[in-house]
Order: sequence, then structure tokens, then C-alpha cells
Amino acid sequence: MQVWREHGVALVVAMMATLLMSALGLALVLTTTSESMIARNFRVAGEGRYAAEAGIERALVDLAAAPDWNAALAGGLRSTFVDGAPFGTRTLADGTAIDLAELGNLAGCQRTSPCSDADLDAVTADRPWGVNNPRWQLYAYGWLDGVLPSGTLGSRYYVVVYVGDDPSEDDGNPLVDGGGSANPGAGVLLLRGEALGPLGAHKIVEVTAARPGAWAGPGAGLTGDAPYPHYQGDPPQGEGPSPGASPGVRLLSWREVR
Repeated sequence: MQVWREHGVALVVAMMATLLMSALGLALVLTTTSESMIARNFRVAGEGRYAAEAGIERALVDLAAAPDWNAALAGGLRSTFVDGAPFGTRTLADGTAIDLAELGNLAGCQRTSPCSDADLDAVTADRPWGVNNPRWQLYAYGWLDGVLPSGTLGSRYYVVVYVGDDPSEDDGNPLVDGGGSANPGAGVLLLRGEALGPLGAHKIVEVTAARPGAWAGPGAGLTGDAPYPHYQGDPPQGEGPSPGASPGVRLLSWREVR
């Protein structure tokens, strides 16, 4: 009887040890999987941010050559970086469909249905300027691979760039740049770059850009932004030229929205 009891105890101990090792192995697998997912999501987020910035840089090339930004602010002028009509759906690499009109509505009033004038002029935490809130106009849109004629970037991101009037202006007309050269925001506008990609990635970057000589001082640009540390053209004293900005345009501020 004693031998059988010892065998029973050994069996129980062996089963407990097996369960413990199985639990440790499962925890190790879960930890490894979680770490891989975290690294993947971090990489996807970083790629999305760079894609949004690249879309803005591409749009700046055309804006620098445009003699009048009013046409872009009114929605009548677009970049040469487009992939068709400025409406309808686009299918992303993972099969997800996006609607250009809905994206614009989300940027303007945070909903997919069309925005009214009252919605666009409403004072909110993100848009505190009332009638001077930017009215985002679709300016550039397409696959990031299309930035290069060869299409060799290998990116799976679709980028959309909007332009809007600088909210530091006080003319009450977000479809007109400055309302006159004496306006503090004359020659300054906002660009909103959005990059959409795999795994539901959606990164948004906003910058304030200005023509050379249109520096409006620390109050220009998006509320809460520090001046962008690089400029193109004739920057304020003590600031250096931007290696990335397009000739004829300088960057005053930058922020990541999401």
C-alpha cells in the first residue's frame, strides 16, 4: 500500500510540474506574440507619420509654384499629385475602402456626413477660431508610391493632403488668403496630411507654411505650436534654412494630430 501511495504522489507531482511548464510556455508564447505586435504597430505608426509628412512635402512643391493661394483655399486648384476624380472611394492594400468625401467631413466637423456652415464655424477645442476656422479643401491625394515616377517606394499607404486658411487671420473669410497684405495671416496657410494604411493605420500631421517674407511672428499658425525649427528663404534671425521645405515655401509649425 505504501508503494502505491508513493506512486500516486509522484504522479500528482509530475502532473503539477507538467501544468506549470505548460503555463510558463504559454506565457512565453503570449509575451513573444505581444512584443511582436507592439513592434509591428510601432513600425506601422512610424511609417504612417512619415507618409503623411511626405504627402505634405509633395503638395508644397505645387503650392510653391502657385501664384495665388486663394484658388487652392476655395477648392478650385489642386496639386498635380492626384489619382483621379476628387471624390469616391479608394480601396487600401488590406481591402478597406475609404471615401474621400467622408474623410473631408471628418476633418471639418468630426463626422462622416456633410458639414454645414454652422458646423464649420463652431468653436471647439480643436477649432477655437470660429468664423476663421480653416475650411479644409482637398488638394493632393494618391498612393505614396506615386510620389516617385518609378513607383519604387514600396509603400502601402494612401495619402490625402488638405489646405486651409491660417486661423491667425481676422478677416472672417477662410476662403481668402489674408484679405489684404496688411492681414497678419497673409501668405500663410495650413496643410493637413493624412496617411491611411494597413491594420487600420491612420496618421494625421498638420503644418503651417508661408511664402518667404510672410513671417507673421510667434502668433501665427496653430494654437499651442512652437515655431518650426527650420525655414526656407529669409528666416527670422538665428534660425537656419530647412533642407526639406520646397523653394519658395517655409514651415512655421508642425504637429501630429493622431
